[in-house]
Formats: sequence, C-alpha cells, structure tokens
Amino acid sequence: MDPTTMYTAIAVAVLLLILLKMSIRIVRQYEQGVLFRLGRVIGVRMPGLRFIIPVIDRLPLVSLRIVTMPIQSQGI
Repeated sequence: MDPTTMYTAIAVAVLLLILLKMSIRIVRQYEQGVLFRLGRVIGVRMPGLRFIIPVIDRLPLVSLRIVTMPIQSQGI
C-alpha cells in the first residue's frame, strides 16, 4: 500500500471517529433533551442514547428533578 494512501485512510478514519463522537448524546433518566435544528425547535427527546447531526443540531438538556427549598412559616 502506498504511504500517501495509508495516511489518507488514517486521516479519514480519524475524522469519522470525531464526527461519530460529536453526534452521540446521552439523555439521563432524570432529564429530557430539546432538539434544535438550525435554531428551530424540532421536538423533545426522552432519556436514552440519542444521535444528532453535528454542527446543525443542538440538544440542550433540561433537568426534571424536583428542587425543594426550606421556607420559614408565615404568621397570619
């Protein structure tokens, strides 16, 4: 195999691995993801392994955990 061809194949493989890593998102059990494509809402993504299109899609995660805060009792 020609060295130039080998270096090109390695570069393409590395590029594909980087794109694959950028496209995988994990939505945890206590979260939901909101999928934006080019700035527009596409929908809600439930927990699990989700794939997005890198650079075009964004998947911000929203926590659904209940937050409790201690509050002083109020006199009437």
